[in-house]
Amino acid sequence: MVRLSVNVNKVATLRNARGGRSPRVLDAVEVCLSAGAPGITVHPRADRRHITPEDVRDISRALEGRRSEVEYNIEGDPRPDLLALVREVGPDQCTLVPVVPGEITSQAGWTPGPHADRLPAIVGDLRSRGIRVSLFVDPQREAIRWAASIGADRVELYTEPFARAFERGADEAIRSFELYAEAARLARSLGLGINGGHDLDLDNLVVFRDLPHLDEVSIGHAIVSRALFVGLDTIVRQYLAVLAATGVPA
Repeated sequence: MVRLSVNVNKVATLRNARGGRSPRVLDAVEVCLSAGAPGITVHPRADRRHITPEDVRDISRALEGRRSEVEYNIEGDPRPDLLALVREVGPDQCTLVPVVPGEITSQAGWTPGPHADRLPAIVGDLRSRGIRVSLFVDPQREAIRWAASIGADRVELYTEPFARAFERGADEAIRSFELYAEAARLARSLGLGINGGHDLDLDNLVVFRDLPHLDEVSIGHAIVSRALFVGLDTIVRQYLAVLAATGVPA
């Protein structure tokens, strides 16, 4: 079964919009885990507009004693304060994501070039600390080969292009899915695990869950948005049911 890691950023966004402590991010984490989610993701940005370093530490403490069952994934750009926090907390996985100044959300994956020159050393350092490293990449052969060459454990395929193709109809969804399937097969052949994330939802996940060799999906915005209407426990169980359904062989 493909693992679900619930991104709780949007709970922190709602809290920060009003100030104070409500809604509590830790309450959201507990509801997700009670519903059966095997993973929690956070993406603490430099501007602290949602998840803060304090949240990252609080969640880490809340997961103590449960890490054999629950995976903790910290996403972010490899800035010094984020890397220091990752080293301090020691999550199961760190997903390194390129960040464009002023962006609302992630816009693209890593590509080889001067902007990524520091990544090999960072990947090596985190792996030496027992932290699995995933690189956020587009489903492109060059990016996947590069991720493998610098020692990453996994790639997280940037799935917004697939989500937009899915909205345009079945034919485009199939064509887009095949591009991702090719990328996933290449990644696995190079020894990489495969994660996926960005704009996946209950509708397009019915297709994407059958991606060859898919290990994990990280979903936040769609879960929290739907949870406003049906409840967080209910929506997490719905996502788990979709992922548990039988799909095509890898």
